[in-house]
Amino acid sequence: MMKSERHAMILELIERNDIETQEDLARLLKEHGISVTQATVSRDIKELRLIKVLSDTGAYKYATVDKAEAGLKERLVRIFSDSVVTVTYSYNLIIIKTLSGSGNAAAEAIDSMHWNEIAGTLAGDNTIFLAVKDLKMVPDVLKRIGAMMRK
Repeated sequence: MMKSERHAMILELIERNDIETQEDLARLLKEHGISVTQATVSRDIKELRLIKVLSDTGAYKYATVDKAEAGLKERLVRIFSDSVVTVTYSYNLIIIKTLSGSGNAAAEAIDSMHWNEIAGTLAGDNTIFLAVKDLKMVPDVLKRIGAMMRK
């Protein structure tokens, strides 16, 4: 079996199963007709850039970086929507008030979106300043913030 086929099978297996250890992964591969050594599994994990993330059950499992980032972004958006109190703007600055202590986490949610319209964010305990690059872009950014608040 070619390495690319083995890699495809590994990605499929971690998508469908909560795989906690390299031994578990090697056993599942064997069950699918792919015999590998622990060293090969270890190398494959590095090459596929798999990381361990917390599963819904509280145990750690292998996941791709993309999946982990998507999960993190989802949690950040949930934190954002749960903590934002008000949103207003003045010229190209958008001012977001949050629950006390939530400013940094809410700003991280916005930063994780990588919106080109935003020049930067500055967060305090309960306030975030968003500097929008162009005044004409403010309505669009406000619309996107509103969409995040409804999630």
